[in-house]
Amino acid sequence: TAEIIEAAENLKVVGRAGIGLDNVDIPSASKKGIVVMNVPVYGTRSVAQMVFALLLELTQHVGHHDGTVRQGRWAQSNDFCYWDFPLVELAGLTMGIVGCGRIGMATASIAKSFGMEVIGYDVNADKLVSDDVEFVDISEIFARSDVVSLHCPLFAETKEIVNKNALATMKRSAFLINTSRGPLVNEADLADALNSGMIAGSGLDVLSSEPPAEDNPLFRAKNCLITPHIAWATRAARARLMDTTVENAKSFIEGKPTHVVS
Repeated sequence: TAEIIEAAENLKVVGRAGIGLDNVDIPSASKKGIVVMNVPVYGTRSVAQMVFALLLELTQHVGHHDGTVRQGRWAQSNDFCYWDFPLVELAGLTMGIVGCGRIGMATASIAKSFGMEVIGYDVNADKLVSDDVEFVDISEIFARSDVVSLHCPLFAETKEIVNKNALATMKRSAFLINTSRGPLVNEADLADALNSGMIAGSGLDVLSSEPPAEDNPLFRAKNCLITPHIAWATRAARARLMDTTVENAKSFIEGKPTHVVS
């Protein structure tokens, strides 16, 4: 915060062990000549993988059906199979990506491999070129998509970008996935949308407050999967994160700082 930066008289560098910079007051650091560094690339594939871990659970309900089998239901079944929810094929559906940086584009690539159509929104879309993604306005993302996946940073203009107005334009069969930042979503509005059937389901790896309050409305929402901010945490991604964090520190000490964002 600005207060910490002002009080830390000998502070010369702030090293983020991660990508996000919403927890560092960069203007205050820059004003005092403090270098701020981050790790821009380490968990791209891991986070994109988590998008589909959540999405496949929402569309196939693997965990639920595994539980019923272990409870003896299949052994007692009169038929060779059963299912408790509509099972959804991804091929032919439209994936809408909000934020087409490294992770967003990696997600798009996986979506294409499932046979999905991909549309994307990004503030820098006019500078992006992709054979996999059709770039559209944000309103079209919510209206056209069968799956909306959030991959944008948390800024004042993106806070609660998912709210009751945006949710009201989505298909009743649509899913929302968030592996980016919790405050991108108005959680009360999402809970209402899920409970009323306005959208079909949601998979969230992040919440607005972490750890969350026990009365978070999403804990009681229908068809809402929540994981404890683990998309980044594969062993491979953590190894890359630590390696780059150490290299960042070393580069600063040597007078040639890398990955500087201030």
